[in-house]
Amino acid sequence: MTFVNLDLSRPDERYTTVAIAIHWVAALLIAAALIIGVSMVDLPVSPSRLKLYSYHKWIGITVLALSAVRLGWRLTHTPPASADAVAWKRTAAHLTHGALYLLFFAIPLVGWALTSASGFSVVVFGVLPLPDFVPVDKALVAVLKPWHQGLAFALGGLVVVHVLAAVAHRFVDGHPVMQRMGLRFR
Repeated sequence: MTFVNLDLSRPDERYTTVAIAIHWVAALLIAAALIIGVSMVDLPVSPSRLKLYSYHKWIGITVLALSAVRLGWRLTHTPPASADAVAWKRTAAHLTHGALYLLFFAIPLVGWALTSASGFSVVVFGVLPLPDFVPVDKALVAVLKPWHQGLAFALGGLVVVHVLAAVAHRFVDGHPVMQRMGLRFR
């Protein structure tokens, strides 16, 4: 494999501290939202289930806001150059990252619309009521629910691809690409 030679001591060859922090906070929140989302749907109606739905919504809105901050940061701060000299891998990475960003926005917005169409409000952290995104509409719920679930599973799949690519770069190819995002290996 041929890689661009990286000097991680140079600030322009690694991500900024802010970008690294946003990446890992978003990763944890998205993992939590996926785990809660999968586990809550088959529970019987109970206070515990309602709490999980609330947590899921709070996390989703937080991911949406964090994604806006992340996109703003990305647009105003040049990321490091691609670490891979192979053109198809650079293209695949750009397409994957673009799809991830799209899903970071689409999933919470579809979830918010789904909640509104179901006749429930989103009240972030139990104190900040958000306006209904769409009117109550049971037919719209039937359309949005599979979209929300399908997009979430697509995000889960892309996250797996993203992680496997990073692991392959580091442990198969021996390239320090993961260190640019704050991970340290000896």
